[in-house]
Amino acid sequence: MEAVQRVYEFLDNAKTYYLATVEDGQPRVRVYGTSLLFEGNLYIMAFRRTNAVEQLKSNPKAKIATFNKGQQLRLTCQLTEDDRQEVRNAMAEKMPSLKDVAGERYQNFVMMKVTNATAVISQGLSEGGETYSF
Repeated sequence: MEAVQRVYEFLDNAKTYYLATVEDGQPRVRVYGTSLLFEGNLYIMAFRRTNAVEQLKSNPKAKIATFNKGQQLRLTCQLTEDDRQEVRNAMAEKMPSLKDVAGERYQNFVMMKVTNATAVISQGLSEGGETYSF
């Protein structure tokens, strides 16, 4: 299985994950639940007027962590905005419950493409595990 597909499936099945960014040298962590595989790339979605979006514009380095069915995912990556309408459309189709808050043409969606990624999927809380890069 391709690395990006494996990581996407883990995130999608977990439903909820934690996104860490940095602001003024301090870590900032929040809960997210949106992921999308589009054109072979992994995306997460943030809403336009959030601190996370501003933090990622200043410093695109991020970490995502989640836990599902006894396994842990830790994803170190960079997140950069992909402003194409077709990516926002794909997110709205995948998660129609978000359409009411998405705004006209889903302009409130900020689609963040995951790049320079290294993911580790491990059993329980162990540090080792399968490593995926994309």
